[in-house]
Amino acid sequence: MTYQLVIFIGLVVFALNLALNLRALKEPEGNATMPEPAPFVSVLIPARDEEANIESCVKSLQQQDYHNFEILVLDDNSSDGTANIVEQLAATDNRTCLISGEPLCEGWAGKPFACYQLAQKAKGDWLLFVDADTVHAPHMLRSVMSLALKSGCSLLSGFPRQLTTSLPEKVSIPLMYFIILSWLPLWWLQSFRKPKPSLAIGQFLLFPREEYWRIGGHEAVKSRILEDVWLGIEVNRHGGRHIAINLAPVVSCHMYRSMKSMWEGFIKWMYSVAALSSAALLGMLTAGFLFFLLPFFFLWKEMFWIGSPGAWRSLVTFQVVVILAMRWLTDKHFRESFISALLHPLGFSFVILAVFYAFSRRIKGSHVRWKERLYGGASGVE
Repeated sequence: MTYQLVIFIGLVVFALNLALNLRALKEPEGNATMPEPAPFVSVLIPARDEEANIESCVKSLQQQDYHNFEILVLDDNSSDGTANIVEQLAATDNRTCLISGEPLCEGWAGKPFACYQLAQKAKGDWLLFVDADTVHAPHMLRSVMSLALKSGCSLLSGFPRQLTTSLPEKVSIPLMYFIILSWLPLWWLQSFRKPKPSLAIGQFLLFPREEYWRIGGHEAVKSRILEDVWLGIEVNRHGGRHIAINLAPVVSCHMYRSMKSMWEGFIKWMYSVAALSSAALLGMLTAGFLFFLLPFFFLWKEMFWIGSPGAWRSLVTFQVVVILAMRWLTDKHFRESFISALLHPLGFSFVILAVFYAFSRRIKGSHVRWKERLYGGASGVE
């Protein structure tokens, strides 16, 4: 009974943290205004084998109601039709330019190297790095730039809406925001006048140009798979303010198109967290199992164990209710399907399996694969 009470109290604490995070996250405003002249923005898109996504991404950016920007797309040695699609789009819009990427240099992860090349070509006062699988509302640039200028930040990132199509995607992907916002006290970290660490998500990274180069740009994180997290760390280390916002109203992202790519993506994330701290990853795994998965097992057990105490059964039921309420709040806030909450034990089991597999790869010194490139092991990229 004491154990179940501890789990229940822990879940209430997680729920309170989640609610405070969702309440504190700022959102871009559709009626935001910009000073004149508006800052020149370079929108920078690294693209490797993105023929399924790149057209939607670039077209949504070309339709922005912000008038002072350029779009640079770097074709990172793609083996598909990515470059041809961008060339056709650039032919109809002189703000759009295709750059051919150089072969990957030793000691660099692919995405940091692509972003570094883009930054060197950019002319903007602000640098906005977005992934090729993102799509943007017409007022995205105007509303986000207005918020960034008012906040005086060195880096603005945040939470795009994650689009899902297949059942495995719908079940698993929404869990990432749930885990982050349940455990990380963003509301507290972003409330200080003195800058504190926050969260950077690489699908959307906005820097004032001078702040980007002051921290060394992507070269400072060249050997990191989770370059976004490390860029946030570098911003904080150099005394810059870093904020995370709710981008769901203006940016959507379709990260994965198959079960294979989703599995590889989860493994890449967890492998990189293990590189940060294996102890922290194991701690997160244990906490996740105890607080977010085990209550469902106990509830299932109580349904078939007639002799269990009524107070015990009620406490376990409350635990599950709290978890499902947290899932509903998160999925509603980011416009995700509630089916992920209904199948929560299945999705969380997938995450735990990915953690175990990634941790075993890390312990063995083995590689992980992402977009036909090997990272970890002897590569020096983690």
